[in-house]
Amino acid sequence: MERAVVQITLFGLLLALATTLPNKDDWDIYSFHINSTVTSRYATTVITSRVANRMDESKEIQFQVRIPKNAFISKFRMFIDGQVYDGVVKGKEKAQQQYTEAVSRGETAGLVSSVGRTLEEFKTSVTVAAHKKVTFELTYEELLKRRLGKYELQIHARPMQPVKDFKVDVYINEKAGINFIEVKGGLSTKALANAITKTHVDKQAWVYFYPTEDQQKTCDSCGEQGMNGDLVIVYDVNRNCSLGDIKKSDRFFVHHFAPCNLASIPKNVVFVIDQSGSMHGRKMQQTRKALIHILSDLAEDDHFGLITFDSSIFHWKRELVQANVENLESAKKFSREIVERGSTDINKAVLEGARMLNAHPREGSASMLILLTDGDPTSGVTNLEVIQSNVRGAIADKFPLYCLGFGFDVNFEFLEKMSLQSNGVARRIYEDSDADLQLKGFYEEVATPLLTDVIMIYNGGTNLTQTNFSQYYNGSEIVVAGQITDNDIETFTPQVVAISSNKRVRFSDTNATVESNGPVSDSHIQRVWAYLTVKQLLEKELVLSGPEKENAKKEAFELSLKYSFVTPLTSMVVTKPQGENTDVLHKPKEGEATEGRRHSTMGRQPMFNTQRITSMTRGFSSMPGHHGIPVPLSHRFLLKTENLSLPLCFDVTGDVRLKLLHHPNRELSVNGELDSVENGGFRRIVIHLKNDLHVEIDTKEITVREGQILTRQLGPDPITAGSLTVIRRDKEIDVAAGDTRMIIVIHEQNGEEFLWPVLRQRPLDNNVSGILALKPAVYEEVQQSPPTRLKIKDQEIDVTRASAADYSIVSPPTHDCWLMSAESALQSHLDDFIITQL
Repeated sequence: MERAVVQITLFGLLLALATTLPNKDDWDIYSFHINSTVTSRYATTVITSRVANRMDESKEIQFQVRIPKNAFISKFRMFIDGQVYDGVVKGKEKAQQQYTEAVSRGETAGLVSSVGRTLEEFKTSVTVAAHKKVTFELTYEELLKRRLGKYELQIHARPMQPVKDFKVDVYINEKAGINFIEVKGGLSTKALANAITKTHVDKQAWVYFYPTEDQQKTCDSCGEQGMNGDLVIVYDVNRNCSLGDIKKSDRFFVHHFAPCNLASIPKNVVFVIDQSGSMHGRKMQQTRKALIHILSDLAEDDHFGLITFDSSIFHWKRELVQANVENLESAKKFSREIVERGSTDINKAVLEGARMLNAHPREGSASMLILLTDGDPTSGVTNLEVIQSNVRGAIADKFPLYCLGFGFDVNFEFLEKMSLQSNGVARRIYEDSDADLQLKGFYEEVATPLLTDVIMIYNGGTNLTQTNFSQYYNGSEIVVAGQITDNDIETFTPQVVAISSNKRVRFSDTNATVESNGPVSDSHIQRVWAYLTVKQLLEKELVLSGPEKENAKKEAFELSLKYSFVTPLTSMVVTKPQGENTDVLHKPKEGEATEGRRHSTMGRQPMFNTQRITSMTRGFSSMPGHHGIPVPLSHRFLLKTENLSLPLCFDVTGDVRLKLLHHPNRELSVNGELDSVENGGFRRIVIHLKNDLHVEIDTKEITVREGQILTRQLGPDPITAGSLTVIRRDKEIDVAAGDTRMIIVIHEQNGEEFLWPVLRQRPLDNNVSGILALKPAVYEEVQQSPPTRLKIKDQEIDVTRASAADYSIVSPPTHDCWLMSAESALQSHLDDFIITQL
């Protein structure tokens, strides 16, 4: 079949917002999933949207997603009528040629546009026949950056309609161990908090966000068009306080360096503040507020200077002085009296700031220059390249320059290049009510230097990413990746040399290397290396000129093609059915205005909530049995805790029937029957809703009896009966009823399958009961020597340390736990949870 071609050029980023824009009478998003896997800080996110055309005629179906600016899209696919349409990454020039030809034929051009501070929007569409379906699948990759002692994985959800099958699954695997994990953002509060479940076991964490269809309409930022808000997963890893965390395979390595227990280095900092007329109003008010706060945070052994500028320069003092109480109060008074006026002489102001730092050498300290401006140079030297050359010569690699561009009137590329040339970074400050917090937040990232002149050395390593860093700050992280020479792991020896205060320090640790050698590990580490290399080559291409610039661009382009990264140099070409228009989507530069922007997107975001009873594992009964007669087996249940203390566990023996959940206000009951075979699990789970709706679930089929009507379901099509929705997926069955949502995981062991239920959405009503409704355990360890003794409420209980599989997870991890009787763990008789009829 002949095919038309769609081109997609994207400039990639750890947030996900996916959107489709349905008219409910035309087409329907019946499923939307986001699955994000984070391994050693490298996140791979897959967004899958399934849409049905409900009309009697063909319809154009749109797919829009917002992805983080720091990510690279690496795969896009469409599934239509059993046909797969894959995207292929090609050179941008070829894409541009096809785009121009498409426009000349009058066809519509697609686009990627910046939306807000951290997102870019990708959009495409396809025509779907009457009563047919389409599946869109987008994959993007991102290395999470550590700031202020934490990593953030951010997702934005705005589906434009409530979606029956809406879920976010996040899995984090950190070999160094996860120190803490939490969820923030507007979608983690109030009514939606119950839709979050979280499991954290040492090096692994799972986060699920499963809001019901009702919840998607009733939360603070929800409405008839569904959810609209952010979800942010925040975490950090355990630290090796010396050389750090090194992972290597046969061919590649990645090194995360963030040493701890270091003394802070006194700093010398000069603030250069634009007070030209364009800073009038709220921008200057917020700048004054942030500056006064930043001055308050200076340590007494810091030295600082402060100048403001328009077409002239205004000194608070002409030299740097100590940050004592008297000087700080004087500087704050000066800051309160800054008046905006005149034009903008950036060249003179930055050179004066550099002069002040160069005139104030101080052994054992770290210097930095911070510029805040909101516009282009309009007086004095106005040629941008001349200014950049002057600044680079004045600083001469002795300290970093940080440029903060306020708003969108500033030439951000000019600031970015000037910063990169002097080992700094540029950051845009957005003209919002929290601009002062943005300014303070940036300063906090560089407020505590711990090392200077950092050199990362890798004997036996080649094709390295950046290895020299002017400064290392508290709460940040240095990441280096490379190839291992001749694939010889034995000769690979890493070390770090740096200056701490006024002495040279060396970090080396032969025990720092972790990560197994294998094809999965090698592929993962290789992609981290490729991602970092392309990112840094794109930065070099901005700064360099002549043949060096072309070489950096060529290398970044070739790596982008090899690893299928959509970057500013490449495009993704997507074949579509015959007769479709050609779309070319160009990723914009930072701050570039783009017409045709759409703001609706469909996103899925991870969230956390404490799980209660989540799992059971089979244990053999010690009772003797006769040959040929099945022996009752014990099933081990986990009762998790609110904090990181060990969970409790208890055994239930035999094929008993258990009350899993009873929700009287909804007239909802869920019961389960344990099996009595070696695989140990639930063989059947039965759901009763009101008096006339009954659903029986086993590993093979779902049976629904509504009144006198009986139906059996084997396939993936959703079942809707009254307020109950049941969706079968590959390894799980999703059950939603009002404010309750439950997942029944299908496990396989030794060739046999069994069920395990887990509550993803706990009812708001406190009048619920059953095994799944148990609240997290709270206990006190009152005796540690054997036998260990715990105190639960007023009861002291002897326990033994045991283990149990957590069957709430598709690939169940094993937890250590405190084993006790069922009565002690439940604080009730087991008979209270046993029923005679399902």
